[in-house]
Amino acid sequence: MTEQGVRWTAEQVLALAPDDASRKAGARLGGAGPWSQTGGSASGAVWGVCKGSGSTPYRTAVDLAGPAYKCSCPSRKFPCKHALGLLLLWSAQGLGDPAEAPDWAASWLAERAAKAARPTAGPVDAEAARKRAERRAERVGAGVAELEQRLADLLRGGIAGQGQAGYAPWEETAARMVDAQAPGLAARVRELGTIPGCGSGWPGRMLEEFALLHLLDRAWLGVSGLPEPLAATVRNRVGVPSSAEGETVRDRWLVLAQYDSVSPDGRLTTRRTWLRGLEGGRPALVLDFGPPGRAPGLALPVGLVLEAEVRFRPGTAGLRADLGDRTAAAVADRSGAPAGVGTGEALEAYGAALREDPWLESWPVVLGPVIPIPGEAAEGGWQLADAEGASALPVACGGGRPRPALWQLAALSGGGPVTVFGECGHRGFTPLTAWQPGSPEPVPLV
Repeated sequence: MTEQGVRWTAEQVLALAPDDASRKAGARLGGAGPWSQTGGSASGAVWGVCKGSGSTPYRTAVDLAGPAYKCSCPSRKFPCKHALGLLLLWSAQGLGDPAEAPDWAASWLAERAAKAARPTAGPVDAEAARKRAERRAERVGAGVAELEQRLADLLRGGIAGQGQAGYAPWEETAARMVDAQAPGLAARVRELGTIPGCGSGWPGRMLEEFALLHLLDRAWLGVSGLPEPLAATVRNRVGVPSSAEGETVRDRWLVLAQYDSVSPDGRLTTRRTWLRGLEGGRPALVLDFGPPGRAPGLALPVGLVLEAEVRFRPGTAGLRADLGDRTAAAVADRSGAPAGVGTGEALEAYGAALREDPWLESWPVVLGPVIPIPGEAAEGGWQLADAEGASALPVACGGGRPRPALWQLAALSGGGPVTVFGECGHRGFTPLTAWQPGSPEPVPLV
């Protein structure tokens, strides 16, 4: 243990890497050779100067409470290989007793502290805000009516030709939804355009998505008559921000999983981070976004524990949240696998969440103990079976999930029970992280 808190493992540090190349480069820089002027503070920051291959050494600092990174190198990757190397050096041997940060690191840390302490903006003009909301509601309503007509025309003519129609008509419709200030509808429309290329059975999946989109359209047109929690969910799904403030929960949050997905048009990378309150048990989903060519900024290794405030957004079945103030440096969790539930309880939890958000694709669940059972698609595919009992959940193998991850889960199990965290949805269970019995180390599967 160091004055900067419990050191992370090398696996947790490397899990921050934006790609394999950064992971390998960071590992090469993880030794003491290229580093000088290294140190750390009791408040949870580390820094160092890396000689590198150029004439000017690179100055690197990491705020462990974020984690957040600062480096003078020209890399556009986040974190860069120097930040990874510095963290690996700290992970392996520590950086000595707490010290005063050099000027170049201290100024950056001071800027972060000042930004966190910056007061919020003053009161807004309530009447002007109300008029803006009314104008936007009118535009969204016009977009919804246009989308409903588009769906009706497609159903009237049949969807068999969608396999040859291509993606362009859907992108045009999505652009119309963006013009109508309904980005949530635009995202769902873009997903519709990708379904015909997803293998056999796509007509059935497209009809399911048509039905959900129609339900969302009708809910928006009648949103004023819905109960407020459901109305907030509808506004969120359409893409209209809510003016209401959600609940703020302070807890010690365990990072259960983190993975990236790319939008169908390749323009946006979405990083999904699943958290679970160690004291309250509440799940939270934190989303972060990265523009083309840049990874999202939030990088939290699986197994990290953050002591922080989490602000939940209205709607979204109480899942979507934003990280708030953090009161201590992040530390590695050593308590082992979280408590799991059986497959039946997992389905009940997902069903209860659907009552609050009918468009919810999945619900976070820790299953355990369960046994992975490999299988071919013709036989029903992979399953996760209760170690004691006769129930099992099918594993969702679609959505680009790599088959090696499932074999990794089977190898980790060795035919015995494991604890698995993942997303339980209408297409099955998507495993994201696993724990072996008796081992405190989580194993990311994505």
